[in-house]
Amino acid sequence: MPGGRLTDEDRRHIATGLAEGLGYAEIGRRLERPASTIMREVTRNGGPDDYRADLAHESTRHRARRHKQAQPPAPPIPDSGYGRDPQAVQDFTESFTDLLVQQGLPRMEARVLTCLHITDSGALTAADLVARLRVSPASVSHAVAFLEQQGMLRRERVPGERRERYVIDDEIWLRNLIASLQMSNALAAASQRAAEILGATTPAGARFESSAELLLLVSEAFRQAMEQWRQTLAARSAGLE
Repeated sequence: MPGGRLTDEDRRHIATGLAEGLGYAEIGRRLERPASTIMREVTRNGGPDDYRADLAHESTRHRARRHKQAQPPAPPIPDSGYGRDPQAVQDFTESFTDLLVQQGLPRMEARVLTCLHITDSGALTAADLVARLRVSPASVSHAVAFLEQQGMLRRERVPGERRERYVIDDEIWLRNLIASLQMSNALAAASQRAAEILGATTPAGARFESSAELLLLVSEAFRQAMEQWRQTLAARSAGLE
């Protein structure tokens, strides 16, 4: 099932694609999966030269069993007195984490981000995250560093204390879009340069020129969406004053 966990049949298709010399992106398109999913699957199971579907499937089952045994049940999520259904919150937490993983976010980073999202304050310390996720401080530290680099959270000092806490806000996805916009602009500029070097009338040059046109359209759509969202936030803030 596209978007779900890889099946034994998926892994056989991956092995066949590697044998045919296909790249991760092409294999991913055939399976309707992100290229990052294929890359992680192959990398953790011997690499492109030694990947075997049967061994990969068995290894994944073994890791799943080990992970299930090693991970105690997560503690209940505090509902801050809002009378929420704890099971519904827990089910959503797991499904939202899986969704972020399907979008290419590493699982620990996805768990940290989800934990912050479902917290009413949107802010937790490292100790809070360790306690709620039941993972090591090092795991939290690495995940936070990655998310901060991607602009998906920020650090702030706990008032009156030396500790830091990690915070998300209404602009989390805006900052993520800004990072995507910067990458899109860089790719568009590189594609335009390639078209000039290769010649826009040649097949390769025309391909790059077409790519540049699409990327510029995407960049413009990003800019418009971000401006509209800023206006929405400003209007919302003004309404609360």
